[in-house]
Amino acid sequence: MTSAGRSKIFENIRKSIGNNTDSASDRLAMADRRIAARDPNTVPARAAGGPDALLALFIVEAEQVDATIARVAAAADLPGAVVAYLSANALPLRLRAAPQALLENVPWSQQVGLDVTFGPTAGDDGAALSVAFRGIAETGTLALHSGPDGPTTLNFLPDHHLVVLPVSRLVGTYEAAWSALRGIGNQTMPRTVNWITGPSRSADIDQTLLMGAHGPRSLHILILDDQKDAQE
Repeated sequence: MTSAGRSKIFENIRKSIGNNTDSASDRLAMADRRIAARDPNTVPARAAGGPDALLALFIVEAEQVDATIARVAAAADLPGAVVAYLSANALPLRLRAAPQALLENVPWSQQVGLDVTFGPTAGDDGAALSVAFRGIAETGTLALHSGPDGPTTLNFLPDHHLVVLPVSRLVGTYEAAWSALRGIGNQTMPRTVNWITGPSRSADIDQTLLMGAHGPRSLHILILDDQKDAQE
């Protein structure tokens, strides 16, 4: 490109943005104000319902993308729900779980033969159990973030991913989930945020659907009714 051509491009850019005479500090302050405002986008009407409507919508959307759902009345019922899933899929009664208080306080030993260990996986675990930070009703999506109690490897390496979604963490929109994420650690965002909508899949090769292409081939969501005793 010639010098004249570059000059023309820069001239057009200057015209498009106007004659901005603000100082660098003024422009940074303006950017900070716009970021702090976080004006919400248009919220779909269907994602603005009450708790029962959002839960029903989440279940419909999640099942449409091949996730399976089980309802759990209390945390103490999680061992039975996990064993039911593992047995139905002819899997060993072994589970690698996220080291979160909600899971560590569960009486896993009440299920004889169930082996539960906590921490990240090296890829040799067939099934993993995580806890969702939020569930997004409008698309049946789960939001999970990294941290000491949320190893990201659990979200990708095992073939079977089981995720506990407390009802108290169900929101209507992505905007609501992002707002909650910004509140973690005094406005410091987690290093990694995973948005999970159904099992991993791809049809890139010859338009043939392949499950488990980039992660778990199955996603099982355990919806926990914790409305009386919500945990974060």
